[in-house]
Amino acid sequence: MSVLAGVRAAIIDLDGTMLDTIPDFHVALNGMRAELGLGPITQEQIALMVGKGSENLVRSVLGLDWDAARVEAAFEQAMQAYQRHYLSINGQHSTLFPDVKEGLAAMKANGLRLACVTNKPISFTTPLLKHKGLDQFFEVVYGGDSLPRKKPDPLPMQTACGHFGLAPAQVVAIGDSSNDAQAARAAGCAVLTVPYGYNHGESIHETDSDGIVATLLEAASLIRSQTHHS
Repeated sequence: MSVLAGVRAAIIDLDGTMLDTIPDFHVALNGMRAELGLGPITQEQIALMVGKGSENLVRSVLGLDWDAARVEAAFEQAMQAYQRHYLSINGQHSTLFPDVKEGLAAMKANGLRLACVTNKPISFTTPLLKHKGLDQFFEVVYGGDSLPRKKPDPLPMQTACGHFGLAPAQVVAIGDSSNDAQAARAAGCAVLTVPYGYNHGESIHETDSDGIVATLLEAASLIRSQTHHS
């Protein structure tokens, strides 16, 4: 019996799963660093730090140069600068991964209900989804500051299941990192992972999931095959 057999909804991550947003982060974080008198950093450095929310990201980026006390002293100013820079370019440098829209459309066509759950602040998430034409697919969207706790805590997954009125076993989470997998596992959801995102510098093959799918379109096909044969 497949873990996907009873699936009726999917919870999908944003950064690293639907969109390659590292180029946006790169512009915004280097804008922030310039204001604080720090030199630019690379996209490769940033890719290792994203996925755990903005506060973690800003602290990690400042921590490349400063000790913890100095990071905390500058944190509020840095956070405001980062948010200002990010909102001014949000989506302009980011691109859709292959077959994202096709995959979402296929899931909807197969009768799945969809939620987007991300650790990105909701004020960044909503305009980004709209800008990329993805907002049409989702019944509900939760950002990293929409709820008291963010992934890898199970609360966002549990909240999405509650919104759907479905048991966690009827919901699959699709993401690119251990954050997504841990949150889904703790909530009791099935997990599929994509291999192309930002998994904190770890191999996705070391992440506990029910399968690795090359694209969201492949995920849609896999879910459909399992649910129709159950």
